Amino acid sequence: MTGIKRQGQKTLMLFAGRAYPELAEEVGRCLGIEPTPTSAYEFANGEIFVRFDESVRGSDAFVIQSHTAPINKWIMEQLIMIDALKRASAKRITVVVPFYGYARQDKKHRGREPISARLLADLFKTAGADRLMAVDLHTAQIQGFFDGPVDHLFALPLLADYLESKLDTSRITVVSPDAGRVRVAERWTDRLNSPLAIIHKRRDPMVANEVKVHEVVGDVAGRTCILVDDMIDTAGTITKAAEALLENGAAEVVVAATHAVFSGPAVDRLKNSPITEVVVTNTLPVPQDRRFDKLTVLTIAPLIARAINEVFEDGSVTSLFNGAS
Repeated sequence: MTGIKRQGQKTLMLFAGRAYPELAEEVGRCLGIEPTPTSAYEFANGEIFVRFDESVRGSDAFVIQSHTAPINKWIMEQLIMIDALKRASAKRITVVVPFYGYARQDKKHRGREPISARLLADLFKTAGADRLMAVDLHTAQIQGFFDGPVDHLFALPLLADYLESKLDTSRITVVSPDAGRVRVAERWTDRLNSPLAIIHKRRDPMVANEVKVHEVVGDVAGRTCILVDDMIDTAGTITKAAEALLENGAAEVVVAATHAVFSGPAVDRLKNSPITEVVVTNTLPVPQDRRFDKLTVLTIAPLIARAINEVFEDGSVTSLFNGAS
């Protein structure tokens, strides 16, 4: 069935964009429903058309689309889906973005630059979204960009449970790959009750062309180092940080990240690196040709499904994380 009836005749309906339907279907299985049948295609000039094959009037609609490549196409499709739901009289529309596109453009570094993460939030609101749900936003301030409730989900409990089941937690040191990720790493240290180390990147004054030296701040000798980040894009930062840790005596390096962007040389860099294991979630699709032996992909679908159910039942999304936020 494509919707569930609740008390007061509330109806939950799930809608999946074409970017990553497998995740939406898995979320649906966790909820006991199927995504609503949808017709979607491109015209000859690339314009996207969307029409839902069932009535959505009065529904509590959840529109899932993870912003994978080609990212602009899938964002536009999601905006069109939201507009179609609004015009078809859905009662409430929640945008579910496991990976929020443009999240790294959350502030101006120099003049004449956009704040694209804010623009995207404005576009969702203009299209008709009432609520936003995302997993591990690049920065917490993005929650304030959307004019409405934002449910910020965290993959830390999922990733940490997996690592705790495999590693000796008494020998773990949590490592931030740069100064910008320290707050993320601190959440990990709180969860694992482990010490913190930081990779400090600086220019080598003895070498031209801005060569960076990676200095390790903290005790990592003989320790199992967990490098944590919200995403792995080209994997340059992560692999250089892992090399620096091993040069400073780390016993092994494990990487934990939520979003497997895996752009360009990322897979080759990770495969050829001294990293023992790379643990990510499936907020983004990881096709078989981008997988490798030391990669572990954990499913985020049950967490998203529980959050959707809490929103639908007017419950507490925060209660899912036991202080992880």
